[in-house]
Amino acid sequence: MGSSREGFVSRMGGLVYDDAYAIAEQINGVVAMVVEQSSSETVKFGAVTLEDVTIVGSTADFPSVRDMEIDEGRYFNQREVDRKQKVVVLGDTLAQELFGDSDPIGQMVNVGSTKLTVIGVFSERGMVSGVDFDSQLYTPITVVFQQFTPNQFAHFMGDMVRVIYVKVESPEVMDNVIQQILLLLAKRHDVSLEAADFTVTTQQDIIQTQEATTAAFRNLLAWVAGVSLIVGGIGIMNIMLVSVTERTREIGIRQSVGATPDDIRWQFLTEAVLLSLAGGFIGVLTGVCGSWIFGYVSDMRTVIVISSILLAFTSAAFVGIFFGFYPANKAAQLDPIEALRHE
Repeated sequence: MGSSREGFVSRMGGLVYDDAYAIAEQINGVVAMVVEQSSSETVKFGAVTLEDVTIVGSTADFPSVRDMEIDEGRYFNQREVDRKQKVVVLGDTLAQELFGDSDPIGQMVNVGSTKLTVIGVFSERGMVSGVDFDSQLYTPITVVFQQFTPNQFAHFMGDMVRVIYVKVESPEVMDNVIQQILLLLAKRHDVSLEAADFTVTTQQDIIQTQEATTAAFRNLLAWVAGVSLIVGGIGIMNIMLVSVTERTREIGIRQSVGATPDDIRWQFLTEAVLLSLAGGFIGVLTGVCGSWIFGYVSDMRTVIVISSILLAFTSAAFVGIFFGFYPANKAAQLDPIEALRHE
């Protein structure tokens, strides 16, 4: 069976924790549900202290819905969520930073002023959409509500949540599930669909938004690259025109010893192409080194595509030929006698 993920995002704090369980219990086609609430705390174990660690409060279906796998131990269950058990599962990087080669299972870590027992460690996941899953700490969402994001209005309104993730049984029931959820939440919040205090976003919607953003950014870069090529080409043409003027007598001497107009044209055209390729080589070298340095000092992985390097050199050669032809042709058309008289 296929599966997909839906995010239900509150615009005005409209979603509460109980909405998630209403969706899981009353909506046909839902196979898993996860609520997440984040906080940031200092985490300590022994002599190791890590500041501003992201604490993710979640429910029991988190691994399946978010495609995470347990490497050691286990994930907490729904009973532990309901009982607000102070247990924790660590991301792969966080576990290494806190425990090194030691076994973390069963150890106690200090999260803020709260002691939590480590029951599991996730397998390495890496960076996804700017989120480093390996450097986060995962605990029951009820513990986060109670210890890290206390809400004085929760007794009357319920614990506010920002996002509820839902996994459906197949893409074929997607539209039906969305409609059911819209109607259910509108009824629970006593609002109309037109004035709803929540929105429904599918995984496909997120992909399409990212693709549109990427396409717009790609087009912008294409325009910038095009303008840069034109400016660079005009610069090459001006340099070659100056070169033709300064070397007029040399051109006349070459013509007097038998050089044809095609020989002169090819000479200056080759110089223009070589000048353009030299600039392209410097640009490629700068880009490759910059990408390597950026990937080394940041958490974002950079990839160098060989085809882009070939495209850069091809573009440089084309610019050299296109903008170098006019100066080369002008040099080829010089009158040998006038060229020899030039001082």
